[in-house]
Amino acid sequence: MKILFISLGCDKNLVDSEVMLGLLASRGYEMIDDEQEADIIVVNTCCFIHDAKQESVDNILEMAEYKKTGKLKALIVTGCLAERYRQEIIDEIPEVDAVLGTTAYDKILDAVDEALEGKHFLEMEDLQALPVVDTKRQITTGGHFAYMKIAEGCDKHCTYCIIPKIRGTYRSVPMEQLIKEAEELAAQGVKELILVAQETTLYGKDLYGEKSLHKLLKELCKVSGIQWIRILYCYPEEITDELIQVIKEEPKICHYLDLPIQHANDEILKRMGRRTSKQELIDIVTKLRKEIPDICLRTTLITGFPGETEEQHQELVEFVDEMEFDRLGVFTYSPEEDTPAATMPDQIEEEVKLERQAELMELQQEIAFDTAENMIGREMLVMIEGKIADEPAYVGRTYRDAPKVDGLIFVETGELLMSGDFAKVTVTGAEEYDLIGGLTNELTE
Repeated sequence: MKILFISLGCDKNLVDSEVMLGLLASRGYEMIDDEQEADIIVVNTCCFIHDAKQESVDNILEMAEYKKTGKLKALIVTGCLAERYRQEIIDEIPEVDAVLGTTAYDKILDAVDEALEGKHFLEMEDLQALPVVDTKRQITTGGHFAYMKIAEGCDKHCTYCIIPKIRGTYRSVPMEQLIKEAEELAAQGVKELILVAQETTLYGKDLYGEKSLHKLLKELCKVSGIQWIRILYCYPEEITDELIQVIKEEPKICHYLDLPIQHANDEILKRMGRRTSKQELIDIVTKLRKEIPDICLRTTLITGFPGETEEQHQELVEFVDEMEFDRLGVFTYSPEEDTPAATMPDQIEEEVKLERQAELMELQQEIAFDTAENMIGREMLVMIEGKIADEPAYVGRTYRDAPKVDGLIFVETGELLMSGDFAKVTVTGAEEYDLIGGLTNELTE
């Protein structure tokens, strides 16, 4: 049996996909990328914002056509869209044979069995469940880096966000389970662990009575073979002195933090349900840069939130200009049904949202280019991602660059390098988000 697997959405969703792929591979199913030849198609969906929802629906409908034109025997839909719109999928897309919710991905083999027998399969576990799967994940990121989901769900209940309703409340994965997973990933050749969750900074509070991300990091640093550990989704108000100290002390931990702040105007932050003020954001950024001078800070913003005035937008622009974040992404506000923000008065026109997004991104491009130029002449440790075709050059990432969301460094060398190799490179040029450099010594283990 041949399976095509489509994984949409965030890196946390990708971890669920890799678990399902591992289960399917353990049964001996062949993974392919040709829709026409697939006996089974699985679509792991996202519905965080409107565009993600539309992409998921479009993929399901496109794959459903292969029931008519291909060899498709079973179409299975999993993930966030499946959790949120289970009945709509069943009622409106009869080609779908099985639907699995966000906490039922460990039932993928049962879903396949039932679907191949011509039965409709619907599995929705309690949203407080935390599936435990012994089968090894099938890594899809190239093998040299992998995401590790350290918790599921969220307790923040931001007014624009649907995640708690489709992913449940915050549940940490037990530390011993994560250490075992890290050891297994290292044994498969993974050198960079990227810690993800809806919020990584609260890790362990539900299990151990206190925020324990710093303790988890210390244990993960002991895992042989892991050389970089990167932390994403750190809520600024939850960053502790202990966490900062561990990042400073442990050489394996990248001096890189992803801090989703969303806005800088106090009134907007309050309406968003965020738990920080503008001054508190300034204070934590200042503290991080004082304690870890070479830290790279990434953040995300939402523009066009209901009621956002031009003055409040300009306050955000000035904040970005003053803070000079190393990495920054801007999303236009997307009203999601069943969230408080969707029914707030003074919804902003889409054209205005896009204009404000463009202004922020134009400013950030200037900041990012200046930051990149300041790197010229520095020697950097680079993880090689791959070779540029027909060129004596490679692409790689520094500690300042998370995969798929940040920049790259182009390494000019005639030496043979492999994906996952570490090399020391002297930066010789900068081009927007990307750097250019040359190899300055042999590979680094």
